[in-house]
Amino acid sequence: MSQEKSSVGRPKNEAASTALKEVALNLVMQKGYDAVSITEIVNGAGVSRQTLYNRWATKAELVLDAFFELANRRVEMPDLKSQTSRQTLLSDFLKQIFLHLEKDGDSLGSFVSAAQSDHDFREKFYTRFVAPRADIVRKLLKDAQSRGELAPDKNIELWTAFIHGAFWYRLINGQPIPQDLANEIAEEVFR
Repeated sequence: MSQEKSSVGRPKNEAASTALKEVALNLVMQKGYDAVSITEIVNGAGVSRQTLYNRWATKAELVLDAFFELANRRVEMPDLKSQTSRQTLLSDFLKQIFLHLEKDGDSLGSFVSAAQSDHDFREKFYTRFVAPRADIVRKLLKDAQSRGELAPDKNIELWTAFIHGAFWYRLINGQPIPQDLANEIAEEVFR
Protein backbone atom coordinates (compact mmCIF):
# COMPACT_ATOMS: atom_id res chain seq x y z
CA MET A 1 0.00 0.00 0.00
CA SER A 2 1.57 3.22 -1.13
CA GLN A 3 1.44 6.51 0.70
CA GLU A 4 1.90 8.49 -2.51
CA LYS A 5 0.12 11.83 -2.64
CA SER A 6 -2.70 12.33 -5.10
CA SER A 7 -2.51 15.38 -7.31
CA VAL A 8 -4.51 17.33 -9.80
CA GLY A 9 -3.15 17.75 -13.31
CA ARG A 10 -0.76 15.60 -15.24
CA PRO A 11 -0.70 11.93 -14.17
CA LYS A 12 2.40 10.74 -12.38
CA ASN A 13 5.05 8.95 -14.36
CA GLU A 14 5.04 5.46 -12.82
CA ALA A 15 8.52 4.81 -14.21
CA ALA A 16 9.82 7.69 -12.08
CA SER A 17 8.11 6.29 -8.98
CA THR A 18 9.56 2.85 -9.64
CA ALA A 19 13.03 4.26 -10.25
CA LEU A 20 12.93 6.30 -7.05
CA LYS A 21 11.89 3.28 -4.98
CA GLU A 22 14.48 1.00 -6.57
CA VAL A 23 17.32 3.49 -6.11
CA ALA A 24 16.28 4.32 -2.54
CA LEU A 25 16.07 0.64 -1.63
CA ASN A 26 19.41 -0.22 -3.23
CA LEU A 27 21.17 2.69 -1.53
CA VAL A 28 19.73 1.80 1.88
CA MET A 29 20.78 -1.83 1.41
CA GLN A 30 24.31 -0.70 0.54
CA LYS A 31 24.79 2.11 3.04
CA GLY A 32 22.06 2.03 5.68
CA TYR A 33 19.14 4.42 6.06
CA ASP A 34 20.93 7.30 7.81
CA ALA A 35 23.77 7.39 5.27
CA VAL A 36 21.47 7.91 2.27
CA SER A 37 20.54 11.41 1.13
CA ILE A 38 17.65 12.68 -0.98
CA THR A 39 20.22 14.06 -3.43
CA GLU A 40 21.72 10.60 -3.96
CA ILE A 41 18.28 9.10 -4.51
CA VAL A 42 17.09 11.66 -7.07
CA ASN A 43 20.44 11.65 -8.89
CA GLY A 44 20.43 7.86 -9.04
CA ALA A 45 16.85 7.80 -10.33
CA GLY A 46 17.53 10.58 -12.83
CA VAL A 47 14.65 12.74 -11.61
CA SER A 48 14.24 16.08 -9.87
CA ARG A 49 13.71 16.61 -6.16
CA GLN A 50 10.26 17.95 -7.02
CA THR A 51 9.38 14.65 -8.69
CA LEU A 52 10.22 12.86 -5.44
CA TYR A 53 8.34 15.38 -3.27
CA ASN A 54 5.28 15.20 -5.55
CA ARG A 55 5.05 11.55 -4.49
CA TRP A 56 6.43 11.38 -0.94
CA ALA A 57 6.71 14.05 1.74
CA THR A 58 9.91 12.64 3.23
CA LYS A 59 12.80 10.29 2.59
CA ALA A 60 11.33 8.05 5.30
CA GLU A 61 8.05 7.63 3.42
CA LEU A 62 9.83 6.79 0.17
CA VAL A 63 12.24 4.31 1.73
CA LEU A 64 9.54 2.64 3.81
CA ASP A 65 7.25 2.32 0.77
CA ALA A 66 10.06 0.68 -1.18
CA PHE A 67 11.01 -1.64 1.66
CA PHE A 68 7.41 -2.63 2.43
CA GLU A 69 6.71 -3.48 -1.19
CA LEU A 70 9.76 -5.73 -1.18
CA ALA A 71 8.81 -7.33 2.15
CA ASN A 72 5.25 -7.97 0.99
CA ARG A 73 6.52 -9.70 -2.16
CA ARG A 74 8.85 -11.93 -0.14
CA VAL A 75 6.53 -12.97 2.69
CA GLU A 76 3.24 -14.75 2.03
CA MET A 77 0.53 -14.20 4.62
CA PRO A 78 -0.73 -17.29 6.49
CA ASP A 79 -3.95 -18.70 5.03
CA LEU A 80 -6.33 -18.91 7.98
CA LYS A 81 -8.91 -20.65 5.79
CA SER A 82 -6.62 -23.64 5.28
CA GLN A 83 -6.82 -26.82 7.33
CA THR A 84 -3.08 -26.65 8.07
CA SER A 85 -2.28 -26.61 11.78
CA ARG A 86 -1.71 -23.12 13.13
CA GLN A 87 1.62 -24.25 14.58
CA THR A 88 2.76 -25.13 11.05
CA LEU A 89 1.37 -21.86 9.67
CA LEU A 90 3.26 -19.89 12.33
CA SER A 91 6.47 -21.79 11.69
CA ASP A 92 6.18 -21.35 7.90
CA PHE A 93 5.39 -17.63 8.26
CA LEU A 94 8.41 -17.11 10.52
CA LYS A 95 10.66 -19.05 8.13
CA GLN A 96 9.71 -16.65 5.34
CA ILE A 97 10.43 -13.67 7.59
CA PHE A 98 13.79 -15.14 8.58
CA LEU A 99 14.76 -15.64 4.92
CA HIS A 100 13.84 -12.00 4.27
CA LEU A 101 15.92 -10.91 7.27
CA GLU A 102 18.84 -12.98 6.04
CA LYS A 103 18.83 -10.93 2.84
CA ASP A 104 17.76 -7.54 4.19
CA GLY A 105 18.48 -7.66 7.91
CA ASP A 106 21.12 -4.95 7.74
CA SER A 107 18.65 -2.56 6.12
CA LEU A 108 16.03 -3.39 8.69
CA GLY A 109 18.61 -2.89 11.42
CA SER A 110 19.36 0.57 10.02
CA PHE A 111 15.63 1.34 10.25
CA VAL A 112 15.60 0.29 13.91
CA SER A 113 18.60 2.54 14.49
CA ALA A 114 16.98 5.49 12.71
CA ALA A 115 13.78 4.96 14.70
CA GLN A 116 15.68 5.60 17.92
CA SER A 117 16.54 9.18 16.98
CA ASP A 118 13.73 10.15 14.58
CA HIS A 119 10.28 10.15 16.19
CA ASP A 120 8.45 10.64 12.87
CA PHE A 121 10.33 7.74 11.28
CA ARG A 122 9.65 5.55 14.34
CA GLU A 123 5.91 6.21 14.10
CA LYS A 124 5.81 5.41 10.38
CA PHE A 125 7.99 2.33 10.80
CA TYR A 126 5.84 1.03 13.65
CA THR A 127 2.51 1.83 11.98
CA ARG A 128 3.38 0.50 8.54
CA PHE A 129 5.77 -2.37 9.28
CA VAL A 130 5.85 -3.58 12.88
CA ALA A 131 2.16 -3.32 13.85
CA PRO A 132 0.74 -5.04 10.72
CA ARG A 133 3.10 -7.98 11.15
CA ALA A 134 2.28 -8.25 14.85
CA ASP A 135 -1.39 -8.22 13.88
CA ILE A 136 -0.84 -11.17 11.52
CA VAL A 137 0.67 -13.21 14.37
CA ARG A 138 -2.06 -12.08 16.78
CA LYS A 139 -4.81 -13.16 14.36
CA LEU A 140 -3.11 -16.49 13.75
CA LEU A 141 -2.85 -17.18 17.50
CA LYS A 142 -6.46 -16.13 18.14
CA ASP A 143 -7.55 -18.42 15.32
CA ALA A 144 -5.53 -21.24 16.89
CA GLN A 145 -7.38 -20.67 20.17
CA SER A 146 -10.77 -20.72 18.44
CA ARG A 147 -9.82 -24.03 16.76
CA GLY A 148 -8.69 -25.55 20.06
CA GLU A 149 -5.05 -25.75 18.94
CA LEU A 150 -3.82 -23.22 21.49
CA ALA A 151 -4.79 -23.15 25.15
CA PRO A 152 -7.50 -20.57 25.85
CA ASP A 153 -5.52 -19.15 28.77
CA LYS A 154 -2.49 -18.24 26.61
CA ASN A 155 -1.95 -14.48 26.65
CA ILE A 156 -2.02 -13.61 22.93
CA GLU A 157 -0.50 -10.14 23.35
CA LEU A 158 2.37 -11.48 25.43
CA TRP A 159 3.10 -14.34 23.01
CA THR A 160 2.96 -11.95 20.05
CA ALA A 161 5.60 -9.81 21.76
CA PHE A 162 7.71 -12.88 22.66
CA ILE A 163 7.63 -14.17 19.09
CA HIS A 164 8.78 -10.87 17.63
CA GLY A 165 11.24 -10.28 20.43
CA ALA A 166 13.00 -13.56 19.69
CA PHE A 167 14.08 -12.50 16.22
CA TRP A 168 14.32 -8.72 16.77
CA TYR A 169 16.78 -9.40 19.58
CA ARG A 170 18.95 -11.48 17.28
CA LEU A 171 18.65 -8.93 14.46
CA ILE A 172 19.76 -5.92 16.50
CA ASN A 173 22.61 -7.89 18.07
CA GLY A 174 23.93 -9.10 14.72
CA GLN A 175 23.23 -12.74 15.49
CA PRO A 176 22.12 -15.23 12.84
CA ILE A 177 18.43 -16.05 12.63
CA PRO A 178 18.43 -19.72 11.61
CA GLN A 179 15.41 -21.36 10.00
CA ASP A 180 15.11 -23.92 12.79
CA LEU A 181 14.41 -21.04 15.20
CA ALA A 182 11.00 -20.75 13.52
CA ASN A 183 10.16 -24.34 14.47
CA GLU A 184 11.47 -23.84 18.01
CA ILE A 185 9.39 -20.69 18.50
CA ALA A 186 6.23 -22.35 17.13
CA GLU A 187 6.77 -25.45 19.29
CA GLU A 188 7.19 -23.31 22.40
CA VAL A 189 4.08 -21.24 21.67
CA PHE A 190 1.91 -24.31 21.10
CA ARG A 191 3.32 -26.31 24.03
